Amino acid sequence: MKRRDFIRDMAAGSLALRFGPGALAGAIATPAAVPVLVAVEGESPAAITREAIAALGGMKRFVGKGDKVVIKPNIGWDRTPEMAACTNPEVVKTLVELVLEAGAKKAIVIDNTTNQAKRCYVRSGIQEAVKQAGGDMLFVDDYRVKKTALKGAWIKEWDVLLDVIEADKVINVPIAKHHSLCRLTLGMKNWLGATGGARNQFHQDLDKAVVDLAAFFKPQLTVLDAYRILVRNGPQGGRLSDTQLMKTVVAGTDPVAVDALGATFFAVTPRELPYLRLARERGLGEFELEKVRFEKRKI
Repeated sequence: MKRRDFIRDMAAGSLALRFGPGALAGAIATPAAVPVLVAVEGESPAAITREAIAALGGMKRFVGKGDKVVIKPNIGWDRTPEMAACTNPEVVKTLVELVLEAGAKKAIVIDNTTNQAKRCYVRSGIQEAVKQAGGDMLFVDDYRVKKTALKGAWIKEWDVLLDVIEADKVINVPIAKHHSLCRLTLGMKNWLGATGGARNQFHQDLDKAVVDLAAFFKPQLTVLDAYRILVRNGPQGGRLSDTQLMKTVVAGTDPVAVDALGATFFAVTPRELPYLRLARERGLGEFELEKVRFEKRKI
């Protein structure tokens, strides 16, 4: 079943009928020897991204020949890569390359930015990186947004990006950052950039909103850029002193576990982030890392 058909069925209320209650978000049949969560440390963002995907079984495990794949980074801010407000362009470029090497028909990169999109796409370095890798960089406009039934616990319907919900496969590529309103922004909060409308309303109950969006957007893979993280004055920062080099990429098939590991880079325990508990209760994954098949590498 294509991912876009799966989401349409879910919006029609058929998720429980097809998979039963408690179906895991983005669940993939995992060979026993393959980890669910990987962290790779090294000098090159491109090299550690490739190593992380290889450790999970390779991109062909997630992407099929002819697939239309959407790669969803954080490009929300008019900041250079050194400011760690947007996903590292080398990480995005590498994922586009891997997706196309795996046989995908298209590798589309898109984000509904906070600052002016053309500035964000250029200054982040992501637009040029995607072009070099052979991907398609799309801007959000009214034709790319549609009100859709999310059927969440808090969000019943919302404007979402059609390119994301109509894709065969989706890869979530956030950056690990401090956030002044919710402490941290990691993978699950990155889905706000796949929505339109008055997104400031999400902050009325952000933890519930984040979980509802994560339950809807079900990525095949989450790749957390922690090469250079933003440790203060998030989510947009603005000073090099706000950042810290971690030289790490985290990748996994469990989006809750990815965020739980990401939290540890900020000396935050997963239990301190209420949305992770809510996500586990919804069957989206596991935040107790000792219960997750986890592998760490250094190259």
